[in-house]
Amino acid sequence: MPLSRIAFVFLGVLWGSNFIYMKWATALISPIQVAFLRVLFGFLPLAFFAWRRRVITREQLRLLPHFLVMAGAATAFYYVAIIKGTAVLPSGIAGVLGGSIALFTAVFSLLFLRSEKFNGMMGVGVLLGFAGIVLIARPWEGAESDIDLTGVCWLLASSMTLGLSYIYVRRFLSPANLPPLALATWQMGLALIMLCTVTDFSGMSRLLEDWHATGGVVIGLGFLGTGAAFLIYYYLLDKLGAVASSSSNYLAPAVALLIGWAVGERFGMLEAVAIVLIFISIALLQIGQQRAAGAQKIAPAIVPRPRLAEMDE
Repeated sequence: MPLSRIAFVFLGVLWGSNFIYMKWATALISPIQVAFLRVLFGFLPLAFFAWRRRVITREQLRLLPHFLVMAGAATAFYYVAIIKGTAVLPSGIAGVLGGSIALFTAVFSLLFLRSEKFNGMMGVGVLLGFAGIVLIARPWEGAESDIDLTGVCWLLASSMTLGLSYIYVRRFLSPANLPPLALATWQMGLALIMLCTVTDFSGMSRLLEDWHATGGVVIGLGFLGTGAAFLIYYYLLDKLGAVASSSSNYLAPAVALLIGWAVGERFGMLEAVAIVLIFISIALLQIGQQRAAGAQKIAPAIVPRPRLAEMDE
């Protein structure tokens, strides 16, 4: 099996297993403490490779305001929100809701990026995805629901934030042609500083009471689930391209569900239908994006040049 395929599967496993590690850790310490440790141990390998490859330069300081936005929203808040949501939900359900990033990215792309095309297949995908989210949340059940609505909201907030961050990068950072490793290192480093200022470190030593939780945070969430995952993703970007690399998002919810089932989590028929709808929606969005990208490549050859100029204005 080619190395790129092994890396692809491994990346999906890393992302999907993060949810059970978050569950273990939040049983002992607060979500913000877990987020701090995750960013800390995720930053270390990124900083090492960034130093070895010399991708951090003084000229990049001109982009510091944008780095701060990405660090605060797409890293610090994102990790705190996803951990808060996972703490009160079954890890498998949390993994599926975490896969809803594609839904919000598609909607925000349509709203804020004029260059992005939205086709019927993507529209159906968005509708099915949101239908699945509603079935999981079951807001009509109120306080009697087995699913914590607050946890669902935290996970959706994390997905919305990350979806918006992709749009922000496209508009403000992509033109700078930064190495992806440099952007990730800036994000993680600045987010680490931010989390240092707001984290209450008292009681964090409780994590050492459970070596499964300790290893899950340090190795699973930090070194592997964050640091190594970023590095593998950059490798796949180079070998397979952006569309194929992002398809590893298919695997993460499936892995989270399998792990949840292995540790005793069980789902009813309503949750099963919701999970299927969200998986189908992710697939439709992915296929729709590929078709839209293909149509954009063909368009310049058949659309008169003056018309294109008008569209760019």
